[in-house]
Amino acid sequence: MFMTVRAQSPVNSRQEAQLRQLFPSATSFAPKGGDPPHFKAFANDPRTGSPVLAGLAFWTTELAPLERGYDGPIKILVGLDTSGMLAGVIVTEHHEPYGYFSVDLPEFPRQFKGKNIRDPFRVGEDIDAVSRATLTVRSAARAVKDSARRVARQLLTPPSQ
Repeated sequence: MFMTVRAQSPVNSRQEAQLRQLFPSATSFAPKGGDPPHFKAFANDPRTGSPVLAGLAFWTTELAPLERGYDGPIKILVGLDTSGMLAGVIVTEHHEPYGYFSVDLPEFPRQFKGKNIRDPFRVGEDIDAVSRATLTVRSAARAVKDSARRVARQLLTPPSQ
């Protein structure tokens, strides 16, 4: 019986720079792989000096491909730490006609940092609404929420109660 193994390409310099934005204390990053597809960020354990998993990063367009803004998909790189908190998000590509005041502003991705995956992600409540960009903002928030929850369900160990 033969298995097809998808080769993992190394993390390129552009990807590493983006991953470093999400995980500034990381010492290394593993190439994208797995199901769902994700990058791994590693940091040194302060007690042992050994590398430990610091978090995961993934593209919303790969995990929530049907989620679209007003003018198509919004490609967002999401960082998730091992406790289910968002390390941050980076909007890397969109084709929104009103992007200059919605998802392009630094305030949009900044509001996700430190958010728990259990938060509601409701525009106008815990996600800032943007006049004339409601569809785009709602779609982007849903993509972040749904993809982060999927990654957490499949790859993180739930906290002990």
